[in-house]
Amino acid sequence: MADVLNFTQVDVVRGGTSIIDSVSWHVDEGERWVVLGPNGAGKTTLLALAATLIHPTRGTVQILGETLGRTDVFELRPRIGLASAALADRIPPEEIVSDVVLTSAYGMTERWRESYEDSDTRRAGRLLDQLGVGRFADRRFGTLSEGERKRVQVARALMTDPELLLLDEPAAGLDLGGREDLVNRLSTIALDDESPTTVLVTHHVEEIPRGFTHGLLLRAGAIVASGPLDQVLTPLTLSETFGLALDVDFDAGRWRAKAL
Repeated sequence: MADVLNFTQVDVVRGGTSIIDSVSWHVDEGERWVVLGPNGAGKTTLLALAATLIHPTRGTVQILGETLGRTDVFELRPRIGLASAALADRIPPEEIVSDVVLTSAYGMTERWRESYEDSDTRRAGRLLDQLGVGRFADRRFGTLSEGERKRVQVARALMTDPELLLLDEPAAGLDLGGREDLVNRLSTIALDDESPTTVLVTHHVEEIPRGFTHGLLLRAGAIVASGPLDQVLTPLTLSETFGLALDVDFDAGRWRAKAL
């Protein structure tokens, strides 16, 4: 398998504070990773590194065979699909939903003077249908519910047929129905062998879709555990990660955790 991500002794320091501390992490092609940890664990910073949005203070970050600091990130970014709250905040609420997805092809967040092929328009429509929001293609982004906007963001992240898909807390802020609908759709993507290598950040094991293969647990910027999910998600590692005695179980392809 080809290397997709390779972090070697990576530190990120901001204002004298260590946000990522000596992280070494390896992701192979075809794997589906979940990054778990409490608030302030460094999860979003880790994803920002993988998305080429920031550079490490120390250490080496390799993405899709390229090394940060030695490559043109503007050429690398089209190979990476990203869905995050920070990116969603840049999308004008009056933007038409189909254009929210289409503009990903140019790395833009709103339509301007660029033109698209019919094949681009058809692909955007298929992705919206796949995520269950095709009927909203002509609506304005700001009129959608939170759950609908989240699904549009995932469709947008897939628009460029990326080699790496990064999802930063995609279920955050959703009600139970919205969360389960999104998790089921992400399961379909994860279980498809043609889907890109995926990294999903979350606080909750209940938000891990079926088909995810590996887990990285972070606390205070450092790795608590890393590896296959069934080896990483244990009462001991989860309790250490979240600073609370926890139990965890696995049933029908989904994980659940509760305090002891």
